[in-house]
Amino acid sequence: MKPGSVCACRSFAYSLLTRDLTIVCHAVGFDPFVGFYHQPRFGRAALALDLMEGFRPLIADSAVLTALNTRMVSPDDFLRAGDAVTMSQRGRTGFIRAYEQRMDQLVTHPVFGYRISYRRVLEVQVRLLARYISGEIPRYPGFETR
Repeated sequence: MKPGSVCACRSFAYSLLTRDLTIVCHAVGFDPFVGFYHQPRFGRAALALDLMEGFRPLIADSAVLTALNTRMVSPDDFLRAGDAVTMSQRGRTGFIRAYEQRMDQLVTHPVFGYRISYRRVLEVQVRLLARYISGEIPRYPGFETR
């Protein structure tokens, strides 16, 4: 893999994860543009970015490794112009397939003990944050595997 290709995949993965968390924040009733750690800036979903931190390695980085290792995305799927690298349409399609497979993978939620998809984990975690903010639970239980 040439320099910049992995970075292009990671950037795309982070964009997809931010989008998914922004949607979940809206569904739960949060304003995804008002966060705790990331500074508010026009058009930047600060809360989604805050929530994303714990899921980068579990979802985004894992999807990148899967896409590259299983050749869902190949070196031919990247376009270069000077130092800039982007993915071709075929590359994006292959990567989205890897990302969606990861989002559909089942894991055991550490708080509730039942198996749910990573997609559902995102919603459960945002709902737990809402319960913490409203005072229903004493602390926000971050999501951890193993």
